[in-house]
Amino acid sequence: MTSLYGTGVCRGYAVGNAVVIKTVTKRAPESEFSGETNELEKFKDAREKFKKETMELYEKLFSAAGSKNADILLGHIGLCDDPFFISETEKTIKDGKTAAQAVNAVCTELYDIFFSSEDELTKQRSSDINDIKNGITDILLGNKGFSAENVPENSVLVFDELTPSAVTRINRKNTVAVIANGGSVTSHSAILARALSIPTVLGAAKATERINSGDTLAVDGESGEIIIEPDEITAENFSRMGKEYDRKKEEVKQFINRKTQTKDGTEKAVCANIGNPSDIENVIKNGADGIGLFRTEFLFMDRDKEPTEDEQYFAYSSVIKAMNGKEVIIRTLDVGGDKNIPYLGIPKEDNPFLGFRAIRFCLKNRDIFKVQLRAILRAAVFGNVKIMLPLVTVKAEIDDTKELISECKSELKREHKQFKEDVPIGIMAETPAAVFSAEELAENSDFFSIGTNDLTGYIMAADRGNPDVGYLYDTGQSAVLTAVKRIISCAEKAGIPVGMCGEAAADEKLIPLFLRWGLDEFSVSPESIPYVRKIISEN
Repeated sequence: MTSLYGTGVCRGYAVGNAVVIKTVTKRAPESEFSGETNELEKFKDAREKFKKETMELYEKLFSAAGSKNADILLGHIGLCDDPFFISETEKTIKDGKTAAQAVNAVCTELYDIFFSSEDELTKQRSSDINDIKNGITDILLGNKGFSAENVPENSVLVFDELTPSAVTRINRKNTVAVIANGGSVTSHSAILARALSIPTVLGAAKATERINSGDTLAVDGESGEIIIEPDEITAENFSRMGKEYDRKKEEVKQFINRKTQTKDGTEKAVCANIGNPSDIENVIKNGADGIGLFRTEFLFMDRDKEPTEDEQYFAYSSVIKAMNGKEVIIRTLDVGGDKNIPYLGIPKEDNPFLGFRAIRFCLKNRDIFKVQLRAILRAAVFGNVKIMLPLVTVKAEIDDTKELISECKSELKREHKQFKEDVPIGIMAETPAAVFSAEELAENSDFFSIGTNDLTGYIMAADRGNPDVGYLYDTGQSAVLTAVKRIISCAEKAGIPVGMCGEAAADEKLIPLFLRWGLDEFSVSPESIPYVRKIISEN
């Protein structure tokens, strides 16, 4: 019995038999060139057939997971019609390559560009390029792509690369879990896996080398743990947890639109973490009390210059209006660390998580920061908005931001633009410095939100993505819990509300503890809202 660790991207437990699927890089054979006109026609026909097949997958996904998730596949169709892709492929054919060779060459070049990007989200989209390359090349060569119909019941699919179309083709009747060597929480494949409720672990390095087809696997789609050839007791425990999880999924539906309160009637809030306005549909469906963390990095990614004030204003406004008066906490730009955006010119650092990121970047780039603050102030007129500053370590960072906000208000008044005057300003309490300075920071903040993900990493000096120190990355460690308790206590003493927006906010073992200490708000993924509300109601 050995363990392998990755990143859990879709909750659930499963025990099944491995089916290892190694994606063979499609290198078109040196077949005879059938003439420029013929090869161009082959490319056109294959492209149209791929688009048709993708639309069929889109319709299947639309009925299973809704338009927001199905729209991911429309991006594949968009690339097929992209003038650069078409012209470069046609040019390569005119240089004497077959249609299959040309598609392979152009997509490989695009893949390398995406994969080498310093922007993590762009990098994750490289698997979409491979999806398109393999799909069109399969058609040209007459190959059969991945088919979920060929795998036996109770299968755990183990991919070297999990592409969006592969996720869509998975049949839930015979697949109990999915594992892949690469990928991340933000990849399109992860988004689709969550939408289809398939327990999934991505970023499990060398999984296809360490696991053989036929191996029995126990998979935890939340923690990211994979146990190879579990003993009988472990396998039984995972099976039991899987059945219990499925039972709870049905049971918690009654908590979707209930008031959030403890057994003694104390009201709490269960809010949602979102990273894009498109998440709102899911937020409302799961009955969120508000939005406890609205990440704004999406506005700055996948582009070559920063968004305008109006672009940001419309994005924030759409979310605020949709929440219809419920709380919306907007976190200001949190770049650096694992979120590097090339055009912002953030220098390469030996220790980026300890460097020029989040509020530090914003206060050094005041023009960019002011554009965002102005947009938030303007959008705030549509509802109940709060501004949250990430990675605050000293009071001066709060003071400097308040000065900038005052400047923004003065400018907006001169420009006769409508804005909200009294927008509360709070901080993410997520550093050891914030723990030790919590009294002072609380006296100068309107609220706290505990970011347990970074806080755990900083306190335990452990990288959550490093399996060798994974046992240390645990919010349940006494050092981290002591820090959390202190933050809550200092907030209570200062008379300000305190929430939590890290993964620990959905941890059923820790929630009772946080309730006893006085945590006011739990901000979690939209799907976790009814689960957390149920746990709160039982304590």
